[in-house]
Amino acid sequence: MINYKIIPSTLKAVFFDMDGVLYDSMSNHAHSWVESFKAVGIDFPAYDAYLNEGRTGNSTIELAFEQYGNRKATKEDIEKIYKHKTNLMLKAPSPEIMPEMQNILQQTMANGYKVIIVTGSKQPSLITRLKNDFNIQKQNIVSGFDVINGKPDPEPYLKALKKANCDASQALVIENAPMGVKSAKAANITTIAVNTGILKPEILSDAGADIILDNTQQLAKEWNIIIKHQE
Repeated sequence: MINYKIIPSTLKAVFFDMDGVLYDSMSNHAHSWVESFKAVGIDFPAYDAYLNEGRTGNSTIELAFEQYGNRKATKEDIEKIYKHKTNLMLKAPSPEIMPEMQNILQQTMANGYKVIIVTGSKQPSLITRLKNDFNIQKQNIVSGFDVINGKPDPEPYLKALKKANCDASQALVIENAPMGVKSAKAANITTIAVNTGILKPEILSDAGADIILDNTQQLAKEWNIIIKHQE
């Protein structure tokens, strides 16, 4: 049962993560990270790709080198691995749109709410699809290209608030990963986590998610009530 009282009664904007929320793309990301690190002799677990989803690519590479490579990543390491990952993502199967998410975004916009996509990704394979798949214009995207400090830092969601011209108390975030949840909560925004991956639910609750749902279908069932909620 959702506690609707925590949904902002003066809601003006909804911020959606991309990978794992709009697109069923996390398996592609996990595979490409594992293979890219393997190419330089680092055993990076697929589970960690889900744990760290939302970080900028540079941050993920630096973290992996420290945890599993026992050294700091050089600029050359970062460039080499991210280039390899990008090439693997371009060759990966095109991910499906997550169930019901087109309807959710369409409904949200139709009700007059500002929609901003907030992703740590720089991968063109999906960012370029947002306009055709979800009617999202470039100016309504905060990506890894736009921030210095990616998730879990609040910067991505603070930039989204600025784009939406609203306060944190007037926004709602839809995330799927702990780094994204931490980023949104650090920006003081109410956050719904949709557990579309392989993470245990308690990881999302420990990150600070206000509401945890099992999948995007469950989100769709509740969405009409969520966006029209009034105290």
